[in-house]
Amino acid sequence: CVKHGDVSCRTPGGEHYRNVMGTRCKIRCKQGYESQSSEVVCMASKHWSSNYACREIRCPKLNMPANGGYKCSDGSYFNSRCEFFCSPGFSLKGQKTATCQYSKAWSAGVPTCVDMDPPKIKCPNLKDKWAEPGKLTARVTWDTSEGVDTADGILTDVILKGKPSKSDFPEGLHKMSYTVLDRAGNKGSCRFSLRVRVRRCSALFPPDNGYMKCDSDGDNYGATCEFICTGGYELRGSAARVCQYGLTWSGLDTTCAAMNINVGVRTAAALLDQFYEKRRLLIISAPTAANHNYRFQMTNLQHAQCGLDLRHVTVIELVGTYPAQIGRIRHRLLTPLLSLKLRLQLQIPQRSFQMVLVDKQGMDNQRYPFPITAAELFTTIDTFPLRKDEMVLQQEAGQTCQS
Repeated sequence: CVKHGDVSCRTPGGEHYRNVMGTRCKIRCKQGYESQSSEVVCMASKHWSSNYACREIRCPKLNMPANGGYKCSDGSYFNSRCEFFCSPGFSLKGQKTATCQYSKAWSAGVPTCVDMDPPKIKCPNLKDKWAEPGKLTARVTWDTSEGVDTADGILTDVILKGKPSKSDFPEGLHKMSYTVLDRAGNKGSCRFSLRVRVRRCSALFPPDNGYMKCDSDGDNYGATCEFICTGGYELRGSAARVCQYGLTWSGLDTTCAAMNINVGVRTAAALLDQFYEKRRLLIISAPTAANHNYRFQMTNLQHAQCGLDLRHVTVIELVGTYPAQIGRIRHRLLTPLLSLKLRLQLQIPQRSFQMVLVDKQGMDNQRYPFPITAAELFTTIDTFPLRKDEMVLQQEAGQTCQS
């Protein structure tokens, strides 16, 4: 009798016993079993010619897929069904099952486990930022996003598109993204944005007959605007104003009021002091109103009023001889005594034409014994040190004369 099979024997002489020499036995194993030989012979050595046991058919042991495994219904034996699986984050490429066949071969090869899942990354959620005082930028900091790989947990690269954390971001909307890569080259990304806002006060304007110079952006929180009045005008209100957190300007409204000249003073020095650091003086002196040089000079300056104002020049006329002399600043008259004191102070002769140009510092810069053209006068004034700064300010403000 053969376990897991059937046997049929035939003896040479037809004896009842099956184990006499020369007996031939055919072995038939059950399904899933096999014998070393299909027929065995009882030899003179009292042994069968080969092993006749029915052994279970077995396939070669399956290899374990990398980053995965398998479970079998009956090991590597015949008809055993093996099911393959992959570790989290990996996907199966190939047949999901394999069965051990009668031919001792598996019905399918071992599949592979491939990392096809993109890594995951979460971007920061940034709120709107306000620019810092006196700046048009905001320094923004966030924690660098760290990606998570669902497969082997290893990331090869984290790429930021946009400015990095701890950067100064200018006013406006900034769009950024993070991208992460795993070892299999899978890509995961997320996007985030940041808006930088600037607190702004209402716009300030330069006062009439004055200039305004602002730092930063001119109207943003922390910006300072300074005011200067042109020569002959006095500043009223605040000389400097700051845009405050509440979006209002500090201080008072700024105006430039026309200079009020006091002609009732008793001394020449008191009159001249009123113009110190504010106006230049052009003193035109003549013995009579009929003086040819005086008339020529006044005619020449008649059409140059804009150029005189642009250069902060006040004209003082001293005409006649004491006690019949007249002093005049535009339409305001000086007393004969004050006119005399002015001539004495500046050492101007009474009986001949003379013109004196006095700078803002009170310096007697030029003397002219004969009339000069407005163009010559302006060329001289434009070389004065303070005048160069004035010209820059006037150019920025667009102040010019047509002629």
